[in-house]
Amino acid sequence: MWDALIITPFINALLFIYSLVGNFGIAIILFTILIRLITHPLMASQIKGSKAMQTLQQDKRYIEIQTKYKDDKEKLAIEQQKLMKELGINPFASCLPTLIQFPIIIGLYQAIIQAMASTPLEMMNLTRHIYPGLLKVSSLIPLNSQFLWMDLGQPERLNLPGLPFGIPILAVVVALTTYLQSKLITPAPSSTNPSDPNNQAAMMGKMMNLYMPFLMGYMALTLASGLSVYFFTSNLIGIGQYALLGQLHLGNLLPKKKPDVKQTIDVKPAPSKPVSTKAKSKK
Repeated sequence: MWDALIITPFINALLFIYSLVGNFGIAIILFTILIRLITHPLMASQIKGSKAMQTLQQDKRYIEIQTKYKDDKEKLAIEQQKLMKELGINPFASCLPTLIQFPIIIGLYQAIIQAMASTPLEMMNLTRHIYPGLLKVSSLIPLNSQFLWMDLGQPERLNLPGLPFGIPILAVVVALTTYLQSKLITPAPSSTNPSDPNNQAAMMGKMMNLYMPFLMGYMALTLASGLSVYFFTSNLIGIGQYALLGQLHLGNLLPKKKPDVKQTIDVKPAPSKPVSTKAKSKK
């Protein structure tokens, strides 16, 4: 089922694009754009779901439910679900595209590795995935896996003269663009109450935004560089999509200044003692 729904279509799509452009790196970039266009409605749904959850936090009924059932978590969850259903809010709409990305990443990695077959056994396995009416394997194999300085079937390293080790430039770029994308697309939490479940979800999202660049950077460092090309291209396109939808939060990249809290002490003058008439007469 996995091969039929994910691996085989991905391999055929990649090889078909490769047959048109003659460069496997460009084929991966064009394939990434295609995937992003297909999943764009899901991204729009994610943005809509995030906005709906933010609006929900300002709803008077939601605030009343939070206050009324703060000591009864089960009743609180039931009432929240009722209110969301009444308002037509899907709590899973904001995380669905993220869940869909993981099988795409895994499927693309397997498709890249299998498409760049080099041994007779690997080529025999590849032919089982090819749609005969779409592609001719004999005219495509072996693939040219060189793109810029990279071998797309191997982890990326830039070897400079005089250095005994390769520099993982693409891994750094992938981690950086993943961080930038997460910062730019994350809205500021509208609630400052730490006991609010939505504020706690925002804190969890903040932690994910911190750990995800390291995870993506590690994958780009250790896995085939063809997958790193996909990560980098996908991040750039994602930022562009959010920009077109008017959902980039550029203020998140600027350092936030803490307001200066100045404690002012009001010094009241001591009440003056009335001068007696006797003292005046002596003078």
